[in-house]
Amino acid sequence: MASQRDKNNEGSIKQQLPTLPIHMIWMISFGFLGVQMAFSLQSSNMGRIFQTIGADPHTLGFFFILPPLAGLIVQPLVGYFSDRTWMPRLGRRIPYLLVGAIVAVIVMCLLPNAGSFGFGPVAALTFGAVAILFMDVSSNVAMQPFKMMVGDMVNEEQKGFAYSIQSFLSNSGAVLACIFPFLLTILGVSNSAPKGVVPQSVVISFYAGAVILIICSLFTILKVKEYTPEEYAAYHGITNEDKKEKSNVFTLLRRAPKVFWTVSLVQLFCWMGFQYLWTYGTGAVAENVWNTVNPASPAYQEAGNWFGILSAVQSIAAVLWSLVLARVANDKRKTWYALSLLLGGIGFGSVFFMHNQVALFISFSLIGIAWAAMMTFPFTMLTNALSGKNMGMYLGLFNGSICLPQIIASCISFALFPALGSSMPGMILISGVFLVIGALSVSTIKETYAR
Repeated sequence: MASQRDKNNEGSIKQQLPTLPIHMIWMISFGFLGVQMAFSLQSSNMGRIFQTIGADPHTLGFFFILPPLAGLIVQPLVGYFSDRTWMPRLGRRIPYLLVGAIVAVIVMCLLPNAGSFGFGPVAALTFGAVAILFMDVSSNVAMQPFKMMVGDMVNEEQKGFAYSIQSFLSNSGAVLACIFPFLLTILGVSNSAPKGVVPQSVVISFYAGAVILIICSLFTILKVKEYTPEEYAAYHGITNEDKKEKSNVFTLLRRAPKVFWTVSLVQLFCWMGFQYLWTYGTGAVAENVWNTVNPASPAYQEAGNWFGILSAVQSIAAVLWSLVLARVANDKRKTWYALSLLLGGIGFGSVFFMHNQVALFISFSLIGIAWAAMMTFPFTMLTNALSGKNMGMYLGLFNGSICLPQIIASCISFALFPALGSSMPGMILISGVFLVIGALSVSTIKETYAR
């Protein structure tokens, strides 16, 4: 009987996760640079692309519902299946990264050409909507493994640093994505095109992003060796009985640590705010600074390029701020989280009042501070509270705190945008209100640690 009991409890003695070399922490997240470049090309150009090929600003929210809806479905599935996957040559999470990256590259080459295949406006918009759906599905499949590998492989002492590095690489990729159309225009690539066609400066930027996505992902695929199932079980205290346990989504949500829900509350307001930035940012800059709302005008396309520069400023600020956050002590995380979101709220609100293109650098620098905190603190707080069992599934479910707010914000926009007099700068002001509420909500978080 004793030997049988020992067998059932094999792996129940949790071993300390090793301290990883700094270069390995970088390699775990290096592919995130490429994935985030794809996301940033998408987010900073979606409004521009869809308005260029014929979308009415009042219906933009529809196109921005599809990406988070895809993430809401796909990421929990990636978490569920990768928790139960092991391929000897690739590991647990990396197979999903590989497949997601390949599909994302294909779609990145198709999306900006939605207006170039000779379709009518309705067909072009439908093609663009389907392309953006597949791009977000594949990007989600490629992105989630990076977050999961930090939870799988990095100990509590290094986890905050690891997510800060992930934030640094993420925002570095965003910088590249945002400045590409502007730089290509300077180099002589056309920034205008016939009505309904996306300019070549944007199209070539997507091609470049696809190449960088593959190169960066290969660094992680080739350099990172995930723990074997036996090592993983030992490091996370998973017993044979745990492995046999069947848990559905509702059971996992019922057992989720309280921090799962309190951080999700903060996420609700933050991601609603950023959804309006991506939807109406280009239009807000065009309206306030270039005094145009006509997507077919050269002034609007110039504003689109400038929004890319502002997004790069946001990302540079986030890169620098993530280095600051990497040094924040564990007991000071909540303070810095709330402060960062408050500064971001001020940045969003100031966009409404800014009519000078250079002055917007200040606004977007503050927005970048909030973005860095959103990329660092939520996942650190959550993964510290989780045991290794169902790590991927929990992180996939937690993605709902990113996707649902975007869906809610897009649905509300159909009523809110007309109520604000169809003012795109007004929608960015609402984003500022959301970020301030998010900062106040940080007080509800009480951090816990899995033992």
